[in-house]
Amino acid sequence: MTQHLRKKRREAFVLGNEAVVEGALAAGCSFYAGYPITPSTEIMETMARRLPLAPDGVFIQMEDEIASMGAIIGASLAGRKAMTATSGPGFSLMQEQIGYAAMTETPLVIVDVMRGGASTGLPTSPGQGDVQQARWGAHGDHPIIVLSATDVPQCLEMTVAAFNFAEKYRTPVVLLLDEITAHTREKITLPEPGDFEIFSRLVPTMPPEWYKPYEETLRGVPPMPPVGSGYRFHVTGLTHDLLGFPTSRPEEVRALVERQFRKIDRFFQDVQLVEHVDTADAEVLVVAYGCVARSARLAVKQAREAGAKAGLLVLNTLFPFPRSHVEKLMRTCRLVVVPELNVGQISREVKRVNEGYTAVRTINRIDGQIITPSQIFKEIA
Repeated sequence: MTQHLRKKRREAFVLGNEAVVEGALAAGCSFYAGYPITPSTEIMETMARRLPLAPDGVFIQMEDEIASMGAIIGASLAGRKAMTATSGPGFSLMQEQIGYAAMTETPLVIVDVMRGGASTGLPTSPGQGDVQQARWGAHGDHPIIVLSATDVPQCLEMTVAAFNFAEKYRTPVVLLLDEITAHTREKITLPEPGDFEIFSRLVPTMPPEWYKPYEETLRGVPPMPPVGSGYRFHVTGLTHDLLGFPTSRPEEVRALVERQFRKIDRFFQDVQLVEHVDTADAEVLVVAYGCVARSARLAVKQAREAGAKAGLLVLNTLFPFPRSHVEKLMRTCRLVVVPELNVGQISREVKRVNEGYTAVRTINRIDGQIITPSQIFKEIA
């Protein structure tokens, strides 16, 4: 009898930060620029070892986070899949160029490993205080996608998703982790070619002289050639016309901004990544993300065992806020509990969607400590 041997998949115990690197490489990342900052530093350290060994991989340590953003914007315009990683203070420095990337529709990925407090705060403690900043930190109206991961395998998966969304919709994507998730070590299955569906940006197929870099398309996402490939186009943070040149004509400005929002709104369901846990008959719903979702998962399990009809909605997409999922569940629940490591940021979105329909209760910690399952259990059992 012929015995067919199945190849054993490679596994490894890695930190959440290290899983981010695995996901980035699986997605085709070939350029990383960054500056080390706790608690994201392991991403940079691992990239420094791994990326130069990848095909055409380029790693560069910049002088600060502002320069890091400039480098990855330039690399993306040149056709590379590019990323950086940081934490709160560095993320604040990046905001102006995140807005520039949104205006110029430059695909890239920023990983923000959140820590506690404002300013220098609590560098080695967990927090979730950057949620609203990730959506609204850059000035002006602009679309952006913000994702989150709850465990180490998801750090890998959400990094792949971040690159895919960036490339599909020509937008910056922020992946929010927290110190707990980033520094938790768990077993993952190392990705192999074909494990994930990988997307790359559309490139123009028309002759260069016909190309209009910001022209409306059926998907709302214009094709994007690499700089130097024969297609000439102007790149500016000013509002611009179809050719990329500055304009202040009201009809052209309005058309630009509306198209930038429409390209994501049109595919709203594609970017809504959530997990339902026992929500079908839930009377009490917990809405959570990041490391807090792990505490919530156990609390809901214990509440079920105690006879309570509790459920959990895990948000992997934070923005655009998954309104359709939250709204539907809130119409059938008598209580929604939102635990967060901040003074209440996603709970603001939940209350906005709720419109006073059901009771919303928050659990907030801002002292650098985690929210425990017992804390959540007391509110839902």
